[in-house]
Amino acid sequence: MSVLLQYLVTGVSRGFLFALLATGFVVIYRVTKVVNFAQGAFVVLGGFIAYSLLGAGVPQGLSEVLAVLASAAIGLLFGVVTLLGRMSTIASLITTIGLALLSEAIAMLVWGTTPLTYSGLSGHDLRFGGIFVQPQYLLLIGVSFVVLASLWLLLDRTYVGKAMTACASNPYAARLTGINVKAMGLLSFAIGGALGGVGGVLIMPLFPITYDSDVNLAILGFAAAIVGSLTSPTLALAGGLIFGIAEELVAGYWSQANETAVALALMILLLLWQSQRRQQAAKLI
Repeated sequence: MSVLLQYLVTGVSRGFLFALLATGFVVIYRVTKVVNFAQGAFVVLGGFIAYSLLGAGVPQGLSEVLAVLASAAIGLLFGVVTLLGRMSTIASLITTIGLALLSEAIAMLVWGTTPLTYSGLSGHDLRFGGIFVQPQYLLLIGVSFVVLASLWLLLDRTYVGKAMTACASNPYAARLTGINVKAMGLLSFAIGGALGGVGGVLIMPLFPITYDSDVNLAILGFAAAIVGSLTSPTLALAGGLIFGIAEELVAGYWSQANETAVALALMILLLLWQSQRRQQAAKLI
């Protein structure tokens, strides 16, 4: 039982990372209808920037805050490239894939190919119900929960959030009411970048990151976002937790080499299930 609890705690912490990524997908898609496959790059770049700042002697807390801000700025830049060219949705999606590949090349040139990590929250492991938990795991869960709750308040309770929702529902009507749809789209990319940066600085002390880690991260974040049909932050959180726990259980009780394959299989099943639901709904209309 203690082994299972250990896997569950680790799975929940990884699930919150996937939830951050999934919510980035959701926020960008809801406003722009673009699936941003560069979302995983924000995690990698955020973690690497924090690593470099720490190496330069910047205090850890400040390094991580600056890395998150840098990730938001990178997200904004990606949004400029993706949205301001008047491209179709398919062309914009392909552009995000190109930006992800470009970020991989830059990360490899700047930081090399060796997996990188740095020390996280210090202190002795905490004991809960017969298991030991690193403080960094609890920090990841706590900070991620606060960030996601704050984002929910932004989207649901503020004028900016309602403007972003209006852009998602009907961009033409939003323009008629005076909302700058392009500005809202750029803001969504900046938020997506910040969410990825938060994930990067929180997960890097626990799991070493390489320049190409963004691929698996983007796949798992997208899989979690699919749970909410790329539109629901709440269901994206649920999807992140499902995939995080499933991955950890597969790695612990079966093989770490199969965890991504299982996640992909779950994503395919979800897509098939959602497709069947849409067909049934269409028959009822």
